[in-house]
Amino acid sequence: MNVPSGTIVIPCYNEEKRFPLDRFTAFVDANPSIHFLLVNDGSKDRTTDVLQRARAGREHQVDVLDQPVNGGKGEAVRAGILRALQREGCFYVGFWDADMATPLAQIAELAAVLAARPQLAMVFGARVKLLGRNVERRAVRHYLGRIFATVVSTVLRLPIYDTQCGAKLFRVTSDTAGLFAEPFSSRWVFDVEIIARFIRQRRYDMAAVEQAIYEFPLPEWRDVAGSQVRPGDFLRAFFDVLRIYRQYRP
Repeated sequence: MNVPSGTIVIPCYNEEKRFPLDRFTAFVDANPSIHFLLVNDGSKDRTTDVLQRARAGREHQVDVLDQPVNGGKGEAVRAGILRALQREGCFYVGFWDADMATPLAQIAELAAVLAARPQLAMVFGARVKLLGRNVERRAVRHYLGRIFATVVSTVLRLPIYDTQCGAKLFRVTSDTAGLFAEPFSSRWVFDVEIIARFIRQRRYDMAAVEQAIYEFPLPEWRDVAGSQVRPGDFLRAFFDVLRIYRQYRP
């Protein structure tokens, strides 16, 4: 597949033992049109060494941004996206989880949807367990995720299925930087805050918002052991959604 040129940001915090280095470098070598920005978010282990090994010999295609202090995934993504937007010739920017629970091969499919539909501003991966698709998610996280998604849909007034999947692409336009210009108020659910900012950009025209966001049912997604997310974080996430509602309501 001919993949348009773009940059993928991968936020990393204490990923020394989880970052799939061999899979990553093999993908990079096979896909020269995709640039990667690996963001070390103040890791306390040897994540930086792993990321530098990923970059070695691929400096034209892989950059490393070292954040000395841990600011959380959202701020690591924000810093990376703002850096990525400085590159010329990018059709899209996006972010991907460091454990690659969503295989990197899906970047091409999300980018193809974005390219084929000019009205779209963003494409999100969605973890939908359908026949013929290999989506493996622990039951407790699945059901907590469904409850959370229902709350988010109600708050945003948007029938979105999966806000938290770490596979998202954004078309590069004059408005893209505005979604990431200010620090996120939420450490846990910055993905929801991005959508809230986009709704505000579109002046709360929900019909226009629905036409500009596409959820792509992923053909493959697997829970990877060692996730930083804990069940208690879902409670914090609900409070963050309430804060986002208060901040961005019309």
